[in-house]
Amino acid sequence: MFEVKVVSLLPGLIEPTHREGVVGRAVTQGLLKVEHINPREFADDVHRTIDDRPYGGGPGMVVKYEPLRRAIERGRADLPAASPVVLLSAQGRRFDQATAERLAAAPGLMLVAGRYEGVDERITTAVDLELSLGDFVLSGGELAAAVVLDAVARLLPGVLGHEESAANDSFAQGLLDCPHYTRPDEVNGLKVPEVLASGDHRAIARWRLKQALGRTWVRRPDLLKRRDLNQEERRLLDEYRREFGAPAMHGMV
Repeated sequence: MFEVKVVSLLPGLIEPTHREGVVGRAVTQGLLKVEHINPREFADDVHRTIDDRPYGGGPGMVVKYEPLRRAIERGRADLPAASPVVLLSAQGRRFDQATAERLAAAPGLMLVAGRYEGVDERITTAVDLELSLGDFVLSGGELAAAVVLDAVARLLPGVLGHEESAANDSFAQGLLDCPHYTRPDEVNGLKVPEVLASGDHRAIARWRLKQALGRTWVRRPDLLKRRDLNQEERRLLDEYRREFGAPAMHGMV
């Protein structure tokens, strides 16, 4: 069982996300265990004060070091050794599929959700990694923690219904996923590509790879620049580009 500790002042924002869907099934099947730890329980005054004004002045409040550190230590004590502690922060590195895969391969995981104007900077000495969902600011790290939890949980062995599902996801191979279709064959004049109903598995695999390459070229060309395309992939991407009236690559992406 993969254990996740979530340190958050507002666990109610996260709890519903692991009661339903893929993550909910993982919990029900005993493949995933999620425990919430509220730093307020580790405050040392009668009012359970968790925040204070920032040194140097300025707007907002800052989450205090002591109760947050105690909450992290409490979670660490119950997790396997070498389980990473991740702080969700607007200043963190951008979360991506490769990071989700590394976290899913760890023995366990702790997610720490920031709040207010931020957390006392000294708490970074107690975490292993800071992650952000992107170049925008949320009211707190709870929703970001829920996203990371979902991305990691679906990569755990046995969580998805088919072993190849995660392997074929967008970004798993450095490309966006190919288009998918289901029945009926035609709706509102839009038809399913004939190759998908041909039963020719080799042709289907070739079509899917070409579409994944083409879709990545159109929507996320930056991903192609990071990928060393082999000869067949370059040929397929050239085909895709010609179909849409773009010049062939001639060795360049």
